[in-house]
Amino acid sequence: MNPPPYLPSGTVYGTLLNFRREHALWAPRMHEAPYKAPPLAPVLYIKTANTFTRCGHAIVLPTGVDEVEVSASLGLVAGEGGEVAGCVLLADVAVPHASYYRPPVKYHNVDGFLGVGDVVRPVAELGGLGGLAALTLELRVDGVVRQRVSLQDMLRDAATLWADVNAFQSMRPGDVLMVGTDCLDDGSRPRARAGDSVEVTATGLSPLTNHFVQEMTA
Repeated sequence: MNPPPYLPSGTVYGTLLNFRREHALWAPRMHEAPYKAPPLAPVLYIKTANTFTRCGHAIVLPTGVDEVEVSASLGLVAGEGGEVAGCVLLADVAVPHASYYRPPVKYHNVDGFLGVGDVVRPVAELGGLGGLAALTLELRVDGVVRQRVSLQDMLRDAATLWADVNAFQSMRPGDVLMVGTDCLDDGSRPRARAGDSVEVTATGLSPLTNHFVQEMTA
């Protein structure tokens, strides 16, 4: 009997500014107030449980939101002993907003705004954490490739990111750490609207598909 479709049982953490292109675009602003220096540790945000949407299910755009950003990411799933047990594809959805360096929580944690792949693949089957650098994530909107994300372009590779996060907080079994999301050349992210379908794929991982619908109003 096949296991039920996966959904995270712990906390899901997103990682900001972990791809070289976006880090370089934001680098000049990192020296402005209030921080006046680049971050020394990973910058995280939380995707709360209300955001989880299973593969194949609809993501509802609330009234007043006509378009959303969609970003492909890889989730590192914590196992027993604080090690990475497996990997899963994720589609991080957000309402477009001006600040990415310190994003407002409300734009990232709208109900349903995290597409989650059905199957967690054991990390050992992907060559361990070191083997993840060979992966390329592809994001398609209505069948058209809108972005290719090479994990070789991460500022912190998977092993380093995991270690650096665990240096200041413990990842518990069932928690998920997204390695981050890359931007397009102009710093933006792919967009989707109601009626669009989105697919995230990577070699060796179960594809993730979702579609967008508009919230019904009375």
